[in-house]
Amino acid sequence: SLSTRNCPCKMSQLPQKNPLASPLSEDTTSRVDNLPMESFWLEVENIKQSTEAEQEECNLADVKTQEEGEAEAEWLQDAGLSDLIGDHASENDNALLSTLTKTQAAAVQRRLDTYSRSRRRKNKPPVRDVRDIFGVVGSGETVTEKQEPSPDLLWHNLRTSNVQKQTQDYSCTVRNPGKEEVFNMDIAYSEQAAVLLKGSFLSESKRIKDGNVLTKFKIPKGRLGVTRIGDLSAQDMKKIPTLALIELTALCDVLGFELKRNKAAKLKTTEKRLFGVPLNTLLENDQKLLPNTKVPLLLQALLSCLEKRGLETEGILRVSGSQTRIKSLEQKLERDFYTGLFRWDEVHQNDVSGLLKRFIRELPAPLLTAEYLPAFAAVQNIPDLKQRLQALNLLILILPEPNRNTLKALLEFLSKVVSRENNNKMNLWNVSTVMAPNLFMHKGLPNKIPEGKEKQLAEGAADVVRMMIHYQDLLWTVSSFLVAQVRKLNESNSKRYQFCDKRLKNLLRKIHADKDKVEKNQAEPSKVVKVHGSLLLKDSLEVHLNNATRVADVLRQFQKNLCQNGWNIVNTVNLLKCNNSMECTNLLLYEVGGNIGEHCLDPDTYLLDLYHINPHAEWIIKQNPSYPRMF
Repeated sequence: SLSTRNCPCKMSQLPQKNPLASPLSEDTTSRVDNLPMESFWLEVENIKQSTEAEQEECNLADVKTQEEGEAEAEWLQDAGLSDLIGDHASENDNALLSTLTKTQAAAVQRRLDTYSRSRRRKNKPPVRDVRDIFGVVGSGETVTEKQEPSPDLLWHNLRTSNVQKQTQDYSCTVRNPGKEEVFNMDIAYSEQAAVLLKGSFLSESKRIKDGNVLTKFKIPKGRLGVTRIGDLSAQDMKKIPTLALIELTALCDVLGFELKRNKAAKLKTTEKRLFGVPLNTLLENDQKLLPNTKVPLLLQALLSCLEKRGLETEGILRVSGSQTRIKSLEQKLERDFYTGLFRWDEVHQNDVSGLLKRFIRELPAPLLTAEYLPAFAAVQNIPDLKQRLQALNLLILILPEPNRNTLKALLEFLSKVVSRENNNKMNLWNVSTVMAPNLFMHKGLPNKIPEGKEKQLAEGAADVVRMMIHYQDLLWTVSSFLVAQVRKLNESNSKRYQFCDKRLKNLLRKIHADKDKVEKNQAEPSKVVKVHGSLLLKDSLEVHLNNATRVADVLRQFQKNLCQNGWNIVNTVNLLKCNNSMECTNLLLYEVGGNIGEHCLDPDTYLLDLYHINPHAEWIIKQNPSYPRMF
């Protein structure tokens, strides 16, 4: 087989396993050892030939080794906890800390300990003592000044404390091919892993050597439904990456794996307009033409062309187009794309797929980001499939929005390619092996691959791509425990701001009084609330809630009144013609305000339960933006 050691594009070096994790370790190649890798190495050779012809310089600065404490300081900064470090550490309580679970708090504490020790060695002023921040550790006993347990001891105490808790729901990690398994998103992944650790369930996880057999997972819908990426407002989504980073770090700590992150590097400028341009710059330019563009227009055009004429092409993505033609087409696109003069119907489909892969490779920073590419690659080292997916879910949430949206568009297309396998001869593994080098190899990250590790790393990278394609619906879900942390964080921030204004103290008392009243009546059998119709209606809908009332029920009631009772439409230009053809799927119910910014609700959400959690929110019905406008 071909070796990547001679390729100018190196596979990003993977973090090595922590020796402490050896009891849970297992050769990851057993998941894919019956599957062919020829497509992977052929793609590597194609990339090698295309880059050798150009001899381009790296667009990313070389990743430098960080000094002791630098990685921890950068982590705390990215986790939204920068006020705990530095020469003038804040004395105010960080609202984020109040939302953390025990495993998450321990992850923060370990990094503060490491940072504090590095500061003391450099004779710099000490950071805040972790005991002042958390107050308790391990089993909950307060640490006195005479006691200063090591981070390892603290972690041991924490794990001992956690595994003594409930163990009833997490012992289902033994894979059962073909049978649907529950994917719990109500409880923090790191807490689940800590409980599993006691029973050694992880070491019993069976490996599936038939790579075409993938476990089916189902996210159980609780009373509050399921939240997808895109359901939360932009202001609430900005809180998710920091919470996801803390949770991912806590999960890796429990599993005994080191979370490696590259240091962010400055990007070099380019005179090009399309290829080799940062995603943010592409989107800024595209949004001048089409506001609210979330995926680069060039990528949309490439995917659209392939979907129209390439899905049935045998070997699409795998069979390489002409490098000379692809380079010529790139130059024509740079000149004619935005003028609309480029003729897509004259381009061979294999050349279009070559342009697609080239666009991804030519990004100045990897699509999975320079910082987290090693973490994505390291997911293969986690023995248990469910926990690999948990880590991937958190990594997806950490990605910047442009990267996440672009990756989703790509994965949706790849899923369509796989769905036409009978015609194009490209199954899930074929697609994964072809796309893995384009996602995990980058000319800006020239790290060497350990001798003899090529096969393992190649299979692992392809396996990660396979999981992202196959489980993308699950991976683009925001866990219930993260949504709950966002609510708690919003409540903490709201209380802080209200106390700063004396005029709002009376309002605060009233809110607390109402909240206390609600808490005392958690079991109330019914409630009457008003649902507003946004700009659709002048009137509001009065809804009688009980324990069985769901969002879908309210939308049906809204639709019935809209069509039968002749409610007044605000937009009088395009009146709705009611012929009983309108479906409830055209409408969405949003929770707005209170402890959330704006939240698009799952149709299966039970509204009385939601009211108890957020009694001060408004509920507003809006038209589904993915459907043609009705008004």
